[in-house]
Amino acid sequence: MPTVLVVDDTLFMRVAISNMFNEWGYDVVGNAVNGKEAVAKYRELQPDLVTMDVTMPVMNGIAAVKEIISEFPNAKIIMITALGQQKLILDAIESGAKDFITKPFEPEKLKAAADLLIGQQC
Repeated sequence: MPTVLVVDDTLFMRVAISNMFNEWGYDVVGNAVNGKEAVAKYRELQPDLVTMDVTMPVMNGIAAVKEIISEFPNAKIIMITALGQQKLILDAIESGAKDFITKPFEPEKLKAAADLLIGQQC
């Protein structure tokens, strides 16, 4: 069962995304509320996949992606961004994120991106 780390500063989004992954047969092994916590949890858990919010306190998602990718170049990270953050999306992809989803999103889009990165059939 593929493991997932869900990173978002909003409790509602962490719970919603975690519930989706649990329904889809993934194992949500951790949650983080900011980029700094995400980096620490990634080191500890080394999940198969990360969903990473862009705008968060303490350390934003772009900085967290850069730090995770510098240590774990094969990390699979999907950025989750708000509408109108195209520049940040480009920064995220250049920093090593593998895909992005724009909020609000259809669960099927997140599942398709996750399954593709993990290598499961959609």
